[in-house]
Amino acid sequence: MNIASTISTFRENFSINLDFLKSKSPTLIGIDISSSSIKMVELSRVGKDAQLYRMEGYVIEAIPAESVTEGNIVNMEAVSECLQRAWRRMGTRLKNVALALPLTDVITKKVNVPAGQREEDLVFQVENEASQYIPFSLDEVDLDFQVVGPNVENAEEVEVLIAASRKEKVEDRVAVALSAGLKAMVMDIEPYAAQSAFELALNHLPEEGKNQIIALVDIGATTIKMNVFHNGESVYSRDQPFGGNQLTQEISNQFNLPLEEAEIAKRNGSLPENYKSDVLQPFCETLAIEIMRAIQFFYTSTQYTEINYIFIAGGCAGITGLNEIIASRTQVSTFTVNPFENMELSNRIIPRQLNQDAPALLVACGLALRSFDPS
Repeated sequence: MNIASTISTFRENFSINLDFLKSKSPTLIGIDISSSSIKMVELSRVGKDAQLYRMEGYVIEAIPAESVTEGNIVNMEAVSECLQRAWRRMGTRLKNVALALPLTDVITKKVNVPAGQREEDLVFQVENEASQYIPFSLDEVDLDFQVVGPNVENAEEVEVLIAASRKEKVEDRVAVALSAGLKAMVMDIEPYAAQSAFELALNHLPEEGKNQIIALVDIGATTIKMNVFHNGESVYSRDQPFGGNQLTQEISNQFNLPLEEAEIAKRNGSLPENYKSDVLQPFCETLAIEIMRAIQFFYTSTQYTEINYIFIAGGCAGITGLNEIIASRTQVSTFTVNPFENMELSNRIIPRQLNQDAPALLVACGLALRSFDPS
C-alpha cells in the first residue's frame, strides 16, 4: 500500500521509515520497550512463498525501575544501556530495528475520502482531515495514514486510517536506539504489532476464530490492556491499572524484601513454600476479577453480549494455572498466547523456556514480522 508522511526533515536526520502502519522493510529485530523490560525478537522466513517463520533468537532484559513510566522513556541512558546489553545477548549482526509507541501516545482516526485520488491529492486531503482531529499543530506531530479499503456505505469513497504522534515521543525511542548503536527503520503502534503476532496464535481455533468474539488480554507490569476482536477487526479496547507490580509489592510486604529483591525472587522462583498459597493464589484471583470487570465494561459499552475466547499475554500470562482461574471466573475458554507455536526454532532456543516467555513477546514478535510485509 502507498504510505505518505509529512515528516521529511526528521526522516532525513534519522534515516527512519516513520510508518505507523504498513510498509516494506529490510530484515528487522522487533524491540518492545515496556515499563519493566526490553524484549527483542529476530525471525526469518522459511521458504519464499509460504507464511512460515523461524525463531532465530530472543532476549528479555530487565530495566531499572521507573526508567519507563506510562510509556514514556524517563531515563534515556539507562534504557539505552539495557538495549545495548540485550542486543549483545542476542548474538546477532542485525542492527536495523522496529520499535513501537504505546497507544496512549498515538491519535488514530478513521475517515472517508473520495476514491481514485492521486497520491499527492490524497496526502493533502488527509492532512486537512487530520487537522480537525489532532489537538496540536501538524508541525508538532509525525503523521501517517493507510488506505483501509472501500467505504462499504459509499462506493465512491475509501476508508483511511490516520495515525499521529507528538514528535518528541518518536524521537525519544529513535534516540535510545541510536545511542545503543542500532538503526530504527520502522515506528509502529503497540496494539497493531500485538495484533499481527496474535493472529499467528489463532490457527488452533475452529476456522481460525472466524465470526467469533475474541479478547486479547495483555497483563503487563502496571496495566491490563484488553483488546476485543471480531474477524480481525478491533471492536473494543480498554486499559485498567493493575499488573505484575502488584504481585511484586505483595511479595515485598509478605516476606519483608526490598522491591528489587522481590522482583528477582519472583522471576527465579526462590520464594518460601507458602508463597503460592498466601500470595500468588490471591493475586491470581484478584487478577481474574479485574479481567471480569473489563469484560463487563465491554458488554455495557457495545452491542456484544458474549466473548467466545480469551487469550492472555504479557509477563503475568506465564503463571501456572492462571488460565484455569480466569476461565472459572469468566466462564470463557481461556488460552495463553504463543505466536511461536508453529514456528521452526533455531538450536539456540530452549523450547521449554520459550513457552514460558512467549506471552511476553507478543509485541516484539509483531514488530519482527514487519520484515515480511509484502507491500
